[in-house]
Amino acid sequence: MNSDVFIIGAGPAGLTAGIFTCRAGLSTICIEKLAIGGQASLSNDIANYPGFDSISGFDLTEKMVNQAKSNGLKLEWGTVKSLTKTKTGFSIKTQDHTYTAKKVIIATGCKTKKLGLKDEERLTGRGVSYCASCDGGFFANKVVAVVGGGNTAIGDVEYLSRLAKKIYLINRSEKFRAGDYAVSKIKKYKNLEILTNAQVVELFGSEKLEAISIKDNEGRKKLAVDGLFIAIGSIPDLDFVKFDLQTDPSGYIIVDDNMRTNIKNLYACGDITNRDFRQIVVACAEGAIAGNSAIEGK
Repeated sequence: MNSDVFIIGAGPAGLTAGIFTCRAGLSTICIEKLAIGGQASLSNDIANYPGFDSISGFDLTEKMVNQAKSNGLKLEWGTVKSLTKTKTGFSIKTQDHTYTAKKVIIATGCKTKKLGLKDEERLTGRGVSYCASCDGGFFANKVVAVVGGGNTAIGDVEYLSRLAKKIYLINRSEKFRAGDYAVSKIKKYKNLEILTNAQVVELFGSEKLEAISIKDNEGRKKLAVDGLFIAIGSIPDLDFVKFDLQTDPSGYIIVDDNMRTNIKNLYACGDITNRDFRQIVVACAEGAIAGNSAIEGK
């Protein structure tokens, strides 16, 4: 399958880029391997996106998807296994298809970090989760723990507060990376206990998660929990790129002000780029710039 532009990742950045390229008359395919709308679609409440006092991530990204489709963006499911250069552009291979495109926009976002504990992999899906809005319903009236101190962790607590009997929020430092307003809001929840300067060091359970061990300034303690939601950040996922793409020491793609990479006709936007401020509105802005850059010289 051929297209003028191929976008990898259907989050806010990729969808916005597709709106711009399609409106300029470029045939555009956008592929997503997990959730259309990206990680943003899993956010319970978004209160800092212009035009909405408050809106769920699902509702916001659904509006983006519908707008992109109405402008001609072709959305497909699949996991990109390899991205290679050709004489005329790029070849993109998934598990089922091979695509060719003159220009490519990488908008993959990042994959979630893991704690790296023994039994973490074994207990994933058996009490250990990386998505509260996906799996929270399984823990109604149960005891859960959330690990992290950023916006995702705070959002997870907010979502779970309406479901769980009790929530432990475990942060490795005294200070939270999330905004003060969000943190002050969750501190009012009666079913929440915040544990700072603490980290999870061990998981317990045979068939499913039964307890966790945490280490803080006072030593180690064991907490009986039914669920553990890990929200400690994310890392770039660019294993599919089969050429020398310039990245920073952390693995994020280096782009210029026009979202161009060091490879001709290859652009990047959203959380995968080497920017310090990662927000939905920023991802959309970068997507617009990347789409506009891909339009040049059509």
